[in-house]
Amino acid sequence: MRIIGGKLKGTRFYPPKNLPVRPTTDMAKEALFNILQNQIEFDGLKVLDLFSGTGNISLEFASRFAATVTSVDKAFGCYQYLRKTTEEHQLKNLKAIKADVFKYLNQETEQFDLIFADPPYGLKTIPEIAQIVFDKNLLTENGLLIIEHQSMQNLSNHPNFSDKRIYGYSAFSFFENNKGFKV
Repeated sequence: MRIIGGKLKGTRFYPPKNLPVRPTTDMAKEALFNILQNQIEFDGLKVLDLFSGTGNISLEFASRFAATVTSVDKAFGCYQYLRKTTEEHQLKNLKAIKADVFKYLNQETEQFDLIFADPPYGLKTIPEIAQIVFDKNLLTENGLLIIEHQSMQNLSNHPNFSDKRIYGYSAFSFFENNKGFKV
């Protein structure tokens, strides 16, 4: 896993092999951040990373000077690895939380500029993520929700869906709180 932009650009991380994760590929992550860097200002962004795993996406946002990055994962090993990595690299803008994502979302009241979710591909409740985020009003006015999922899965039936980008076996579905974001 490597960071592709910001103050940690080029840094490689080597998470333990025994973590229950399927990290976003470097190719897909690079494509995602190319889309985002042309549409949003990372500096000052308030980010929520759900099913954060090793923190691949969280670390990328923190490296690019997001104001705050909140990373949520229920696996203790993932939580512990991300906390240790955050401390080693003095990323004061990144906070790891060990919690079940759905319980966390149902209790959360803060709003975020960008929410990224990378649930296990076999999870049957993936479509519920967008529903909860919008029902609970967890995005700021022009906020963006991005869900990574299997490329064959279709999440376009949600009213806030705006686009889907496919990268091999993976896809990113974009949901807008306001139709100002163009993928």
